[in-house]
Amino acid sequence: MSTVAVIGAGISGVTTAYRLIQSGHEVTLFERQPYAAMETSYANGGQLSASNAEVWNSWSTVLKGMKWMLQPNAPLLFNPKPSWHKLSWLAEFLAAIPRYRDNTIATTRLAVEARHYLTEMARAEGIDFNREDRGILHFYRTAEEYRAAEKTNALLAQGGLIRRAVTPEEIQAIEPSLQTPVFGGFFTESDFTGDIHKFTLGLAEACRRKGVTLSFGTEIEEIRAGEYGVDIRHHAVEDVGGTASTSNFDRVVICAGVQSRAIARSLGDRVNIYPVKGYSITVALQDATDQAKAPWVSLLDDKAKIVTSRLGANRLRVAGTAEFNGYNKDIRAERITPLVAWCRANFPGMSTRDVIPWAGLRPMMPDMMPRVFQGRNPNVFYNTGHGHLGWTLSAITAEMLTNLVDGHTIETRRPVHFLAAKLAA
Repeated sequence: MSTVAVIGAGISGVTTAYRLIQSGHEVTLFERQPYAAMETSYANGGQLSASNAEVWNSWSTVLKGMKWMLQPNAPLLFNPKPSWHKLSWLAEFLAAIPRYRDNTIATTRLAVEARHYLTEMARAEGIDFNREDRGILHFYRTAEEYRAAEKTNALLAQGGLIRRAVTPEEIQAIEPSLQTPVFGGFFTESDFTGDIHKFTLGLAEACRRKGVTLSFGTEIEEIRAGEYGVDIRHHAVEDVGGTASTSNFDRVVICAGVQSRAIARSLGDRVNIYPVKGYSITVALQDATDQAKAPWVSLLDDKAKIVTSRLGANRLRVAGTAEFNGYNKDIRAERITPLVAWCRANFPGMSTRDVIPWAGLRPMMPDMMPRVFQGRNPNVFYNTGHGHLGWTLSAITAEMLTNLVDGHTIETRRPVHFLAAKLAA
């Protein structure tokens, strides 16, 4: 049995800790917040969506980003202020455009495979996370948008995803609450939704029951990896200026979201994650009228880049937009207003008088692919960079990471798409 430290108790860190303890390791899970899932895994769009596996590396995305740069309420907002980090990330984003097709297919394979692992975790531990098995409906307002989606759909099909084209009449039957003219859509019956925060908290509690040491409210000061193990210097967050402690482990796994880049750099590795801010609102459905007028089927409006998930009878999560603005978690009114306006336009009978806004930083790699690899030091591992598909891919990358720590032979320092063929075999 080896001792393993996992850094970060978001969805990736908690699923990783869970699989490592199952595999026989002695695990300590470090988190600076007092609870699991308090940052990017707190209030995302709620979708477990293989149907949203298309990577963003395309010239159409670049052109849209340029067009939207000066529009504060645009679906994608890019702060033009330069920095070396941003410029290097953009250069690698452009360099990945030729791999758009392969990476989209690979991500789809991973997402389809991940469903089994996450579903089994929830079943085994009895986790109630407001799961809704009603599918995800992508809808398009114009023929041009729909034709572009047909091309994406062909790639998703190559990745093993089954989804069907639907007419405006079928869309109305699938989700009667949607009140907007549409040209057509695609419906993925096998996708599902839920509350990521509730799931991650439930799985963290399962980790504790199985013997994982939960070191929450702990700030990591330094990680030193040597030939015979890893020393982690840390202190309690509330103990400002207090004495730090040093704990020794055989291995460490970095699952620290947008902080993974700085940690990797301190360990001699490069993980070029950029923090891409996403926003959400949680709409309180306070009475029977609101509940009847809100959608139960999860929706994705491709033009607006907005998704919905029903979280039980009395909550609707609405999320979207991407903002390239550095390590900034400010909740900006001009980014929340379009989400509220979208609700009013599409569900006019549903009240938006009570909404809770939120913003989180997605850990995004330039090619949109997560990273599961062994670092320069053989005692250091990474499971990070999941971007906008953190919950969707978390269970399968935790499986990969555990296989890697256990010594199964896979090539290291390669993106996850290198492994997708093995998963599909």
